[in-house]
Amino acid sequence: MKANSTTHRMKVFFSCFISVFFFKSMAQVNYPVSRKSDQQDTYFGKTIADPYRWLEDDHSEETADWVKRQNSATEAYLEKIPFRKKIRERLQVLSNYEKFSAPFHKGKYYFYYNNSGMQNQSVLYFREGLSGEPRVAIDPNTFSADGTQALGTIGLSKDGKYLAYQVSSAGSDWQEIRIMELPSCKPLPEVIRWVKFSGIAFKGDGFYYSRYDEPAKDKALSGKNENHKIFFHRIGTDPGSDVLIFEDPEHPLRNFGATVTEDEKYLVISSSESTSGNAVKFRKTDDAASKWNILTETFDHDFELVDNENGMLFFRTNYKAPNYELIGIDAENPSLENRKIVIGQAQDLLQSAEVAGSIFLCKYLVNVQNKVYRYSRKGLLLGEMALPGIGMADGISSEKESGEVFFTFSNWTTPLSVYRYDAEKNTTSLYRTTKVAFDPSQYETKQVFYPSKDGTKIPMFITCKKGTPQDGKNPCFLYGYGGFNISVTPSYAATRMVFLENGGIFAVANIRGGGEFGENWHKAGTILNKQNVFNDFISAAEYLFTEKYTSREKLAIHGRSNGGLLIGAVMTQRPDLCRVALPAVGVLDMLRYHKFTIGWAWATDYGTSENEKEFINLLKYSPLHNVKDDSYPSTMVLTADHDDRVVPAHSFKFAATLQEHQKCKFPVLARIDVKAGHGGGKPLSKVIDEWADIWAFTMYELGMNPNY
Repeated sequence: MKANSTTHRMKVFFSCFISVFFFKSMAQVNYPVSRKSDQQDTYFGKTIADPYRWLEDDHSEETADWVKRQNSATEAYLEKIPFRKKIRERLQVLSNYEKFSAPFHKGKYYFYYNNSGMQNQSVLYFREGLSGEPRVAIDPNTFSADGTQALGTIGLSKDGKYLAYQVSSAGSDWQEIRIMELPSCKPLPEVIRWVKFSGIAFKGDGFYYSRYDEPAKDKALSGKNENHKIFFHRIGTDPGSDVLIFEDPEHPLRNFGATVTEDEKYLVISSSESTSGNAVKFRKTDDAASKWNILTETFDHDFELVDNENGMLFFRTNYKAPNYELIGIDAENPSLENRKIVIGQAQDLLQSAEVAGSIFLCKYLVNVQNKVYRYSRKGLLLGEMALPGIGMADGISSEKESGEVFFTFSNWTTPLSVYRYDAEKNTTSLYRTTKVAFDPSQYETKQVFYPSKDGTKIPMFITCKKGTPQDGKNPCFLYGYGGFNISVTPSYAATRMVFLENGGIFAVANIRGGGEFGENWHKAGTILNKQNVFNDFISAAEYLFTEKYTSREKLAIHGRSNGGLLIGAVMTQRPDLCRVALPAVGVLDMLRYHKFTIGWAWATDYGTSENEKEFINLLKYSPLHNVKDDSYPSTMVLTADHDDRVVPAHSFKFAATLQEHQKCKFPVLARIDVKAGHGGGKPLSKVIDEWADIWAFTMYELGMNPNY
């Protein structure tokens, strides 16, 4: 049936009418007035209106007032939902379980993250040996009273004496690097500021890191990020005297990252122009005057350093291998033409490679689930590493000298456990597990493959209570991402269980644009192929209808970031597809996304409006530019005031436009989190607040009656 058919329009109309009739507490929202300007831009002779351009100014009083009024209207609507408070209380119970990471080793210490249950941020602990007394290294809950300062990337010196760590505030991508001495946990005075998109790579008593110059005060959260640089900081010195290691002023829109081999013999610099593809150069760390050895200067493929041994550098790469393989590069003759293929590409995606003793542990993604295989250093297959079940082996930390390995395992309904593995003996044992207020045995997950519009088979996970009838009456929550070579894999989330235990079906479509099946799968959902992503998602919904898992009147769709773009595009292309839409921190203005912060780096997935062919393509699906007078599903646009990755102006302008053009009584709300960012480092209390509102809104609009 065609998307714009009269039948579909009538269904939407009567769906709106019935919802308003039966849920009498639902009143039409009195949307705050959003001023319109006469702002227009011309692209290749075509004039495009942008009447809410003023909302891009995140420092103006007018924008601040608009945010306040939108949040007031949203809160007024949400507070009428009778079970909102009960949902939040249940989320607190479900979230109150011990969470931890796999331990990792430096010097004589083991480090791990632990959250006792309801702590806003996980705490970094260390202990001498596996049986030593645990001690707190960093407790980020002490950084700020409201938990909005978070611990980011850490770095440890090889001997375990120094710990450098990044701290972010209010969800921003900007970081500060601070340093402490172990085991005393004595803080050192130096603080490095304006760090962003950086690792911490130790060499001796110092480390390499990446940062920008200090931005103009009013552009810190929205200004374009340019002229990334790599510095070396020696412990105990003034950061103002840090040594500049690498910059490229001729290419201001490139990012640079530094990695040091485990033996600290080589410094490897990775350069990127986008979120995929990197150029690689390296040199010995003790010869700063030497020229860089160039592995590749193009950005057509990905290279990830795995190890070095006997003058050979090992990389996981998709160079001439879309599913990735492991190659060796002679450090004295670093030519890709002379590369040694150690472990050739397989039918499945090589997701990671780790060194454990004399073994390479290679983790593959097989139909979006993990299998791990053991190889000799010469690439001989030694067999499979047994996993506890069907799911994901993540957080792998391995020891090159001892062969000791720790990893975590989880799936859609099973919380994370930690396992210990001996690579030489090929034995696995449970190291640590946890208990939750949720019985996973009552639920099941199926994986199905459905045809997209062009016939491509797309995998989808469907999780629900055992015995759920396929009668088309079940509420369903469909999630997708579809971009940047990112794979959406099975993982446990306590917040999800509220929906499942109330009879909901949770579905995840592994659509193109992601990395589930290698680089070809990714490229099939980029630039001029981007419509494939939306078609894949729409086809997922249609499959759920055809197989009677749910119906249009019982479907909610959700995605975040690039997934927010997905939801925005789908709901404007097919407003009849679902009953609830939840685009979160989304890229929604496809003509201007590259003008803010790090947005320019996304061009390899999207293209830009500076290219005529790409402009025409972007305009076809840009959510902001495809809103018209229509009956849209109940919508809650979610963003945050400190999101300096996908700036909130995307969501502001989309919400204002959608409110202007909504032609039925289904609400269009804007939920704008304060002192929060794109999602990283968000305190648990804010996570619970957000999901309480998401589930309250979703369940209310779908006509559910939570059993609390």
